[in-house]
This record gives sequence, structure tokens and C-alpha cells, in this order.
Amino acid sequence: MLAALVVAGAASFPSAQSFSYTRGQNVAPAYEGWEQAPDGTKYFVFGYMNRNWEEEVDIPIGADNGFSPGDADQGQPTHFLPRRNRFIFKVKVPAAFKEKDEVIWSLTSHAKTEKAYASLRPDYILDDVVKASETGALGAGTSSPEVRANTPPTLKVEEIKARTIKTGELLTIITQVKDDGVPKRRDPSRVAAAQARAAEQSTGSSTPTRNPSMVPPTRITVGKSVGLHLSWFLYRGPAGATVTFDPAQIKAWEDTRTGADSPWAPLWVAPALPPDGKVPVHVTFSEPGTYVLRCRADDGALVADEEVTIVVMR
Repeated sequence: MLAALVVAGAASFPSAQSFSYTRGQNVAPAYEGWEQAPDGTKYFVFGYMNRNWEEEVDIPIGADNGFSPGDADQGQPTHFLPRRNRFIFKVKVPAAFKEKDEVIWSLTSHAKTEKAYASLRPDYILDDVVKASETGALGAGTSSPEVRANTPPTLKVEEIKARTIKTGELLTIITQVKDDGVPKRRDPSRVAAAQARAAEQSTGSSTPTRNPSMVPPTRITVGKSVGLHLSWFLYRGPAGATVTFDPAQIKAWEDTRTGADSPWAPLWVAPALPPDGKVPVHVTFSEPGTYVLRCRADDGALVADEEVTIVVMR
């Protein structure tokens, strides 16, 4: 009888795979696929999965964060935001590279090493529709003439690309962003109505109803709210340093929790941008060192990235 109770009790506990963690877990590199530029140049595209929901992990370039064969530094991040981050950087494919060859990105964090293997296998080829599907703007296997005609946003940082400042000193960066308006931004009034219904259902009736923000996903890919938005984040910097952005930035990582300021959160709506498309941000740095800040313009389906390098003195 006791054995039966123990088995029944054990069955009620979730498996190890179902746990989520705020910190203490490793970062896994991800090979997203390869793409070809109009001039014929091929690029490997990488992202990563930080298994933590809160911890941002720093991994300097070297034995714990490097590529092989070739130079260990291929432009990868050293500061890793939480959770899944897709299509983060590109690596130019060597001219003599063959389909059977591989480039390997290795990451070691929290005493665990994982590797991503990049190749030119035909099933890994990327295009804009694949990217829109993978990031959540489209369901898996879906498309439309509108989506196929979509072009990425354009981004211009109206600030010197390299500056020297002091710790605690305020740096103002102005970014101008433009887009073709595809895909269309979610109607805020419809979202507000859905939020009101959800609040009423949660407090006003004893009859079981379905809160829209708690409805299980209807597709196998992550869901994402579309609409042009801008995010600044730390891409490279001294380990443990803090960079503060004012105003706080929309999350560039897949935070799917209800209420998060994230395109992957239920009921999130892209904020309206200024008519001239110019968006200011104020930045401060906690420690001396060299920082690379990344700005990502995202229309919900496609992205554009720009970087600013800042040298911070004591």
C-alpha cells in the first residue's frame, strides 16, 4: 500500500523538463540557418537560448564563447538576454566552404558546454517568410501576398558610432526608424476591449469563462504581436556591468508572460512612434570598459539592427 502511495505521489510531480528557472541555467547557441545576399555571398545566421527567465549571462570571447575553425570572434554577443533570441548575428561563409563542411559555435556557462553546428544543407536555407514564421508573426506553414512583399524596417542612429564618456554620465542617442507599414499594427481599441472582457470575466461572474490571456496556444510556433517598434539592449560589455536605458526598452527577447512589455506577451500592442520616426533614449553605464549597444527595429516579422560602440572611463 505504501509503495502504491509513493508511486502515485511521484506521478504528481512535474518532470525535470517542465521546470522553468529564473537563474542558474546555461545558454545554448542556436544555428538558425543560412541565407544568400543578392551578390551571391552566403551567411550563417545564429541565435541562442538562455534557459533563464531573469538572469542575463555574460560570456567573454575565448574558450567559453568561440567559433571553430577560424577566428574565435565572429561578431557574436558576449551579453546574453533571457530566453530565446533568434536571428541575432551573421557569419560570412568561407569561399571554399562545401555542403559537408561545418562551422561550430561553442558556449560554456554554468559549467555546461553546448555547441551549434552550421552547414549549407539545403533544408537550412532562410528567406523572409521563414524568418516571419520562426519569430511568430506567422503560423507555421502560412503565408500571404502581403507578407511576401514585406520589407525590413530601415534604421539610422543619429549619434557618433564611437564615443568616450564617464561612468554615470548620461548619453543620449536618437534613432530614426521607418517601415513600409507591413504587417499592420494591432488595433489598440480591440486589445483594450479584450482586456476589459478578461477583467470582467475574472471578477464579475461565478460562471467559468475563458480569459483570452490564458487560452492555450492554437499553433505550434510562438505567437507574436506585429507592429513597428524599437529596442536598445546590451550586446557586448564588461562582465557584470549594468547598462540602464531610459525609458525602459521593449524586450527584444521572447518574454511570453502575460503583462510583459514584449511582442510575444498576450495582448501586447506596439506603441505609436513619433510622426518623424525619431526615438530618443538616455543611457548610463555602471562600470568602465568598452560597450557595444545594439538597436533593433522590428516590424513584427522582419528586423534591422544597428550598433553603437561606447568607451566608458572611470
